[in-house]
Amino acid sequence: MIKRSSKQINNLPSKKPVHFQHHTAEVSLEATIGKETKIWHHAHVREGAKIGMNCVVGKNVYIDIEVIVGHNVKIQNNVSVFHGVELGNGVFVGPHVCFTNDKVPRAINEDGTPKKTTDWKIKKTIVKDGASIGANATILPGITIGTFAMIGAGSVVTKDIGDFELAYGNPAKVQGKVDKSGNIIKKSKTRREK
Repeated sequence: MIKRSSKQINNLPSKKPVHFQHHTAEVSLEATIGKETKIWHHAHVREGAKIGMNCVVGKNVYIDIEVIVGHNVKIQNNVSVFHGVELGNGVFVGPHVCFTNDKVPRAINEDGTPKKTTDWKIKKTIVKDGASIGANATILPGITIGTFAMIGAGSVVTKDIGDFELAYGNPAKVQGKVDKSGNIIKKSKTRREK
C-alpha cells in the first residue's frame, strides 16, 4: 500500500464536474446546476439561480437571480430569463425569447432618482411542464403558460395560456389545442371559416 501525504492527496485531480460549462460562460458560484446540464458560450447564470438536471442552456443566454429551471429544459440561443421566472420540467424555449418581469418598467423614480433593486415590482411568471415557446416570443410578467401549451414564434403573450392550448399572435390568442407531441388536435375557426 502506497502512503501519501495530505499535500499529495490535495494535489490529485478533483472529480470531473457533474455539468458541462463552456469556458466563456459566466456561472455564479452561488447558482445550483444539475448533473448532465450543458451551459454554452457566453451564457450568464446569476446567483441563486437553480437549473435542473440534463438541461441545455444555449449560447448567450441570460438567467437572472433566483430563476428556477426544471429538469430536461432546452433554452435556445440569446434567451433572456429574468428574475421571477420559473420554468417547469421539459420546457422548450426557442431562440431570442424574452421573459419580462415588471409591467411598468422605468429607469428612474418620479423624483428623477435612479431606481434601485428594491424599487422594482417583480411579477412571477410560470411556464409549466412540457410547454414550448417559439422563437422571438415575448412573455409579459405575471403570466402562467400551462402544461404542454405551445406558443407560436413571434407571439406577445399578455394573458395566461391554459394546459395544451396553442396560442400565437400579437397579442397571443388561443387558436386551438395540441397533444403532448405538439400536434394540433383542435384548431379554432378563423373569421373567414365561420
